Amino acid sequence: MNIVPLGIQGAFAVTNDQHTDDRGMFVEWFRADMIEEQTGRAFHTAQANLSVSAKGSLRGIHFADVPPGQAKYVMCVAGAIRDYVIDIRVGSPTFGQWEAIDLTAAKRNAVLIDVGLGHAFVALDPDTVVTYLVTDHYKPGSEHAINPLDPDIGLDFPLERSELLVSPKDQEAPSLSQALASGLLPAWEQG
Repeated sequence: MNIVPLGIQGAFAVTNDQHTDDRGMFVEWFRADMIEEQTGRAFHTAQANLSVSAKGSLRGIHFADVPPGQAKYVMCVAGAIRDYVIDIRVGSPTFGQWEAIDLTAAKRNAVLIDVGLGHAFVALDPDTVVTYLVTDHYKPGSEHAINPLDPDIGLDFPLERSELLVSPKDQEAPSLSQALASGLLPAWEQG
């Protein structure tokens, strides 16, 4: 497992070693000890999620109240996604910026997203399956969204906009500037 920091503090690209032989493939896709060793952050799994998405499904930008927040370890196990980490932490030097990483079943790679960051992805293949390990349980009253089509954020999608499937909840979510004005966003904690 090799973990490399992205340009947004608290976001990491993860490359997992695949072991293949005539029987198939094996990969250790999550190692809490290696995450802590390579990032300095403990990752204690509280819940595991799985989504199946049609090609063009755009999920996010989602985040949870801080504290406690919800760190995520995201991996695509069937198909492919373009995964986005968006810095929505008020006071962060990279506030409003985002990074994208392609996660594919073939690469068996992952992304680690710290508490307080926004997360979104778009499915690039039919029947794309994504797994998420998260550090806190789902709490409906603490979960929030920012409109992933917010032009001020300007996510760059690998599909035509007309191909994107966005839930009504995400379409009706506030823009980043509206979420900021309403006090909804988490504060940046340097560390």
